[in-house]
Amino acid sequence: MATLTAARYGKDKVRIFRVVRSPNGDGQVWNDVVEYNVRALLEGDIATSYTQADNSVVVATDSSESCATVLSGTSPHVLHPELFALDLGLHFVKTYPHIHKAFIDIEQLKWTRIIVSKDGKPHKHSFTRDGEEKRLTSVEIDATKGKGAVTAKVTSGLSGLLVLKSGGSAFEGFVRDEWTTLAEVNDRIFSTEVELSYTFALPAGALTAEGIAALQEKVAFDKTAESAKQITLDVFATDESASVQATMFKMSSEIIAANPTVESVSYKLPNKHYIPVDLGFKGLSNLKPADAEVFCPVAAPSGLITATVSRTH
Repeated sequence: MATLTAARYGKDKVRIFRVVRSPNGDGQVWNDVVEYNVRALLEGDIATSYTQADNSVVVATDSSESCATVLSGTSPHVLHPELFALDLGLHFVKTYPHIHKAFIDIEQLKWTRIIVSKDGKPHKHSFTRDGEEKRLTSVEIDATKGKGAVTAKVTSGLSGLLVLKSGGSAFEGFVRDEWTTLAEVNDRIFSTEVELSYTFALPAGALTAEGIAALQEKVAFDKTAESAKQITLDVFATDESASVQATMFKMSSEIIAANPTVESVSYKLPNKHYIPVDLGFKGLSNLKPADAEVFCPVAAPSGLITATVSRTH
């Protein structure tokens, strides 16, 4: 009476910190660092582990963790999350004949090299976490058509990018009926924590270990990450559209225009509300947009605006 219709398992929250040391040409050793949270999930001929308690088809989640940890030390792509995720996913489907798909999710925590004020130069091995945003990538490795015909899908983005503008945002002309209590404003605080994702169009052909490095130049993963963040910040700061929705569409359109390998862009922008405080009891005007200078941050409830914008072909 019951059939297993989907099954996937693996290891979550694998924490990795890697130091890559290399000579910089003047006799010193230059350090680059990355910190990742990794999830690795597998699909394949594993149904009997669920339906017949047959563990002979199970790659232990501990083994998945070991693969991620060891490859972080041996992969030449570890400093680039998309390339490392492709390398790790390809490792799983090539190593285990009965595993046909691998799903790798990586969160990259922020470490920014310190610029020393004395000489204005970046330090060779010192870093600071100057923000809580994370760079994200999700990779699907598909070997269902054979181990020599592996394909991949890559979606990247960022989360936790907290932004605020203290003016230049309006919200007027929306539906008003018996349920409406929100006042229209032509100038307000606009703050949100950006969640952004974008899907890539990868070159045609099978994915191979030897071909992974070339994807950095062909697809421009790192350049796209920099571009998408900067466009998000630029449009957020300068756009004075009539709504968050309009701003979001402009951000997405500009990312697609600037990055030819991006197929679609998605945003989730939760409103972080700042409510003017009534100071009338002290004879101070603080409720009208033109007068308001003292606000109370409100965590919930909050508006949530989402959109996906795709390239027109």
